[in-house]
Amino acid sequence: MTIKERYEGVISIFKEIMPSPKTELHYDTPFHLLLAVILSAQCTDKRINIVTPPLFERFPDAESLAAASEEEVYEYIKSVTFPNNKTKALIKAARMICSDFGGELPSDLDNLVKLPGVGRKTANVMLSVVWNKAAMAVDTHVFRVSNRIGLTRNSKNPLTTEKTLIKYIPEEYVATAHHWLILHGRYVCKARRPDCLNCAIKSYCRSYISEDDRQR
Repeated sequence: MTIKERYEGVISIFKEIMPSPKTELHYDTPFHLLLAVILSAQCTDKRINIVTPPLFERFPDAESLAAASEEEVYEYIKSVTFPNNKTKALIKAARMICSDFGGELPSDLDNLVKLPGVGRKTANVMLSVVWNKAAMAVDTHVFRVSNRIGLTRNSKNPLTTEKTLIKYIPEEYVATAHHWLILHGRYVCKARRPDCLNCAIKSYCRSYISEDDRQR
């Protein structure tokens, strides 16, 4: 099977079984999505969705959060991972949005990554989810699944994975493919026990095909 055939097969099946995948983070504005994505680092979406409603209500925009104290913000997010660091990042990001971008969230990678707490992955999430741009955010699920399936070949880091996926996935599907791979990794192709029996794309999966060959 060629790499092109593998990508075409996987995309074709994902299009059928997940025609409209979306982020599982709850949000009402792009600014609130940014806060949720920053908070979600090394934390579950389920936990973030519990924490964010009162946070969003108290801080509806960058201006209100920029004026907040660390003590107040901490109380809203203290149950997430690394609450001290994330408290500082949220406030500093809000202040930079106000001071450098006129209170408006930037919509390009170079400016997004200038915001405290925002790395390439977070910026790409914003670009793909909010502006539907052909950006590929590589989190642990995307990184693992891409290597396991064979969309990438022994990729050593997220940036290499991102570049390979962008190269082979048609531009119109890149933003959607981000969600396909995350959801597949979260619910089917799990880290410790991938559910190969119920995997819709196993006939295109390098790991499954190799394992099947070994068992014959």
